[in-house]
Amino acid sequence: MARKIAFWLLWVGFVSYAFFLAPPNQPDTFELIKDLSTGKWEGINTLIVSLFNIMGVWPIIYSCLLFIDGKGQKIPAWPFALLSFGVGAFAILPYLALRERKREFIGQKNLFLKLLDSRWTGVALTIGAIALVAYGLQGANWADYVQQFQTSRFIHVMSLDFCLLCLLFPALLGDDMARRGINNSALFWAVSLLPLFGPLAYLCLRPPTPESSADVVSPKQQAAST
Repeated sequence: MARKIAFWLLWVGFVSYAFFLAPPNQPDTFELIKDLSTGKWEGINTLIVSLFNIMGVWPIIYSCLLFIDGKGQKIPAWPFALLSFGVGAFAILPYLALRERKREFIGQKNLFLKLLDSRWTGVALTIGAIALVAYGLQGANWADYVQQFQTSRFIHVMSLDFCLLCLLFPALLGDDMARRGINNSALFWAVSLLPLFGPLAYLCLRPPTPESSADVVSPKQQAAST
């Protein structure tokens, strides 16, 4: 219960900060978002371009855990995963607050789950992330980024959203490792403490989630029936 309350408090705090305490929106914010979304990147700080596109990679990283975690939960994972493409951690936090700890996967994976569970998906995401980070650093203007962070709500909140997504990943990581039979605390902390590329490396290296029949009887149930 304390865990759920903590996630709700964090969500309320983040929402409150974003709307009431973050720097104000700038007049050109909508035009900037439109240009970033349509690939008109000329004249835009490459750090902003890279960050904006990486915020599209994070929801896919989370989806690779969320959809498998959501199978068997009382709440479906897909609405939160879908919303995270637009609002990031604002959508992930409510799911973390509502979900139950679940360390086993019961049932069969459909084609979509197999795609999210595939190491090749992790490899593709990693290649894309490396390219985006390289692009961002290539022509980085850090002074301009700091100024925009201090004066633009969009840049400010997007930057904090990136940091929060890095910090929240371990909340799903432990159960995902358990479902795959991985008991390695050093790996958990290595993945958790390396922003972005720790989770990506995990997706590239993790073994597939074992499938099972939904009507499998546990050893305890067998003992109780004899």
